[in-house]
Amino acid sequence: MAIAPTHALNDGLQLPALGLGTYPMDDLEAADAVRGALDLGYRLVDTAASYGNEAGVGQGIATSDVPRDEITVTTKLRGQDQGYESTLRAFGESRVRLGVEYVDLYLIHWPLPRVDRYVDSWRAMIRLRDDGLLNSLGVSNFTPEQIDRLVAETGVAPAVNQIERHPYLVQEELCAYDAEHGIVTEAWQPLARKTDLLSEAVIGEIAARHEVTPAQVVLRWHVQRDVVPIPKSSSEQRQRENLDVFDFALTDEEMAVIGDRPQVRSGGDPMVHEEL
Repeated sequence: MAIAPTHALNDGLQLPALGLGTYPMDDLEAADAVRGALDLGYRLVDTAASYGNEAGVGQGIATSDVPRDEITVTTKLRGQDQGYESTLRAFGESRVRLGVEYVDLYLIHWPLPRVDRYVDSWRAMIRLRDDGLLNSLGVSNFTPEQIDRLVAETGVAPAVNQIERHPYLVQEELCAYDAEHGIVTEAWQPLARKTDLLSEAVIGEIAARHEVTPAQVVLRWHVQRDVVPIPKSSSEQRQRENLDVFDFALTDEEMAVIGDRPQVRSGGDPMVHEEL
């Protein structure tokens, strides 16, 4: 059974170097996928209030044979719940749906700059951490300027910044900022879904050279840049393959070729996107 290595977070905790994404699974699919993934060796599971599957994720965790303290459970604050008191309430509701006593990693899902409540939410998350209900604080889809503001107004930096990242959106400057400030970058949509990436000849050639799948090549590209990918899959075979990316290495030339393409954002722009 493969177990991913870990990254040290800036709060002293550890984060597995690859996890399981659960969007857009429903509760039933999430329960089966999470339980199966944990059996295969996954130790990082990612969900969000807005995914509508926290109960299923919690069921998968509860019915697994893996001890709870070996699993890093991540969920996210929905945009409509930003604000100090509403964050406390929303976190409690997520914790109940997940069926856990504590959450390992809690993220602000989107900054929503027009609403301008993410600092208040961050203060609430600091309180939750201090109360022992939350281990690590993080953000998702935040820019350097938004992270700088969190630190300037609270003195607490995120441990994680989860962003859209794949070969069509490398985000080198943002990843470099995160690394410089001791923030681990996670990649949502790491395999660039709804694109032809995994069918591209150059990816196939690299995969054949290493005797792996195209998806494994792209996931290794993330891992080798110290980015934590969280690919979604409910298939046991794909889950197994996705986790099996720690025993080969891409060359510098292969790494460069994979990321050398026109850059296009497929998800929301953090400066204007409103997840309400």
